[in-house]
Amino acid sequence: MGSTAVEQDGLVIPIINFSSFLSGSPEARLSAAKSILQAFQTSGFLYLSHTPIPPSLLSSVFSNSAALFSQPPEFKNQYRWTTPSANRGYSAPGREKVTQLTSSDDVSSLRASAPDLKESFEIGRDDEAGHPNHWPDGAKLPDFRAVMAEFFRRCHELNVEVMRAIAVGMGLEEGFFDTFVNKGDNTLRLLHYPPVEKGRFEGGAVRAGEHSDYGSITLLFQDERGGLQVQAPEGGFVDARPVEGTVVVNAGDLLARWANEGVKSTVHRVVEPPAPPKEEGVGGEVREYPARYSVAYFCNPNFDSFIEAIPGTYGAEKGEKRYEGIYSGDYLVQRLSATY
Repeated sequence: MGSTAVEQDGLVIPIINFSSFLSGSPEARLSAAKSILQAFQTSGFLYLSHTPIPPSLLSSVFSNSAALFSQPPEFKNQYRWTTPSANRGYSAPGREKVTQLTSSDDVSSLRASAPDLKESFEIGRDDEAGHPNHWPDGAKLPDFRAVMAEFFRRCHELNVEVMRAIAVGMGLEEGFFDTFVNKGDNTLRLLHYPPVEKGRFEGGAVRAGEHSDYGSITLLFQDERGGLQVQAPEGGFVDARPVEGTVVVNAGDLLARWANEGVKSTVHRVVEPPAPPKEEGVGGEVREYPARYSVAYFCNPNFDSFIEAIPGTYGAEKGEKRYEGIYSGDYLVQRLSATY
């Protein structure tokens, strides 16, 4: 079905041509769907190539993101993140600490000792009652709102199609997840990791701490810098280097609960970039790691969807339900409340 992006320490992350599912023959669609499901069952990660998102739009997203983060703090803080229920707006460096911890006190202690070296900006669907987006001043960033709104829409469409592929791979009706994801209760997150002196990482600081994602799937668009690492079955972390023309897709906690742990929500982090290949005539040691930009689109079941193990993922030979059911929105607020 495709090549392999990562193969190390028991971790295999494939590259899958998504056009095979979107427009291939019935046999090609089924094969692609099974490959996607298998990747989620084994590593929890995959790279998708040939998605419908135009490269020109993605380029514009990155340039507008850089323009936002280049603004002075007093400008960005006008649009600051406020509550887990809203989950919109700007988070300054050190505000958020992503982790597997769930206690606010534990997270606060970890934040103080090993802060995440990043800033972010969150965008949700534009028509959610009571939670408007914090769109920046159009005089300063004239294209920002239109570009991000279009990208949000395109990513939501891709989310729906990936969930359809998962359904086909599981032997369910293709539209099984449609009514769970049709509202687009998702979050577009722009991320900027400022330049970091090499020694800063020696104290335990990271660009983003070890964590699993909270929702169903995440679509991650990376620049060329790298730094994403995925936990391998043996416990260590392996570089998931950027591959041009692909989207990194990983399963989140709610999908793992939905599938009764039949898929993996794998822990990952962002650290200093991998060492660049040695070039002839280039000497010296890296003293500063350059800025990194990435864009994550966190896909969630509709906030009012009750998530419990899918029939066929439990009972008889597959064992009991491993989790009690929970509303998607409640689960996400619980996790965000500990993180910020």
